[in-house]
Amino acid sequence: MARDLLIRDVSKDDLSWIAEARQTETQNEFLKGILKNARTEAFQPSLFDRVTPPKIIHGQIPFKFIDLFAGIGGFRSAMTALGGECVFTSEWDKYAAKTYQAWYGDDEISTGDIWNVDVKKEIPDHDILCAGFPCQPFSLAGVSKKKSLGRSHGFDDEKQGNLFFAIMKIVNAKRPPILILENVKNLRSHDKRNTWKVIQETIEGSGYEVFSDVIDAQSWVPQHRERIFIVCFDKKIFGPKDQIDFSFPKTPDTPAPKLGSILHKSPPDKKYMLSDKLWAYLQAYAEKHRAKGNGFGYSRFGKNDVARTLSARYHKDGSEILIKQARWRNPRRLTPSEAMQLMGFSSRYSELFGHENGFPQVVSDTQAYRQFGNSVVPQVVEAVGEEVVRTMAEVFLRSNNGCLIKGRSIAA
Repeated sequence: MARDLLIRDVSKDDLSWIAEARQTETQNEFLKGILKNARTEAFQPSLFDRVTPPKIIHGQIPFKFIDLFAGIGGFRSAMTALGGECVFTSEWDKYAAKTYQAWYGDDEISTGDIWNVDVKKEIPDHDILCAGFPCQPFSLAGVSKKKSLGRSHGFDDEKQGNLFFAIMKIVNAKRPPILILENVKNLRSHDKRNTWKVIQETIEGSGYEVFSDVIDAQSWVPQHRERIFIVCFDKKIFGPKDQIDFSFPKTPDTPAPKLGSILHKSPPDKKYMLSDKLWAYLQAYAEKHRAKGNGFGYSRFGKNDVARTLSARYHKDGSEILIKQARWRNPRRLTPSEAMQLMGFSSRYSELFGHENGFPQVVSDTQAYRQFGNSVVPQVVEAVGEEVVRTMAEVFLRSNNGCLIKGRSIAA
């Protein structure tokens, strides 16, 4: 697909077809519908191709994005499904980078300290900056643990707390038209809302309008997973906030999925069953805390339930999501492949990258659980991204020179 597509570049035959097909609609309305509902194969040569049957739902316009703190590619899967081209990836964890490369086929991933990246030389121009920056300094569990150990949290966390400002370093150097950021919902309330105030004021001070919302992934996958999404638009391109036609996605009309939809049909390997010793320990631990009046302990779920949030600590004992068993007294953990499906990495995404039988597991079970627990749900990113791309298309249709994507950004 052409990266610098202009309306004037559309062939005369296509323009004639547009004139015949639009009937009572204005050309602007018709093109808006085409852009909104374009369904093409990945990197298909023409946005207006009417011959090739659709396989993948793509976004309205081609765009370039970068994937920061990429993990295993929740943003990569979603934004590619929307028609985007990833031009830069950064992930410091070697095991996550190994999975990312195996899944998406990238030869090069920036694995060093993001502060040391030469932004102007190493990061190409792009239209959307995506970043699920580390949440541990702000999550309820992370803050509680750090407090109990007398460690700093939030922006005072020397290792991870200042990585938001690494993002802003890139933003100010490259000026992408749009930012999509993701974090735990506690980001808003952390440090009596001072953390959120700093983040919002910093982004707005760089010339962006900020939209934010907390979205629970349970409408797309069978787990409660509330995350804050922060979508920011460059005011020089999109105008002031009251002129930006953007809203977060509504809950899907389809029934919310249940755990049974991602569980193996036949019993998995017995190594995922809890031993008598571990099961006895978890029950005793839960009872001890119940007696103290708090809610610490294990959680068991059946096929008709919606699970708790999968966390990066799941590899330790699996206690937050234990699966009830009919044949055995003891419950079991999710298998890594079930955890992958619980996080939404379905064949719909793996097939985009040539994995017909699903994304492969290329790391140990321990590392796989950590990676899934740290990830973002791609279906939620795609739902948010679809609204973002729709807003991009609206700006394109309003622009005087008709430029879709011109090098690095939407034309003002």
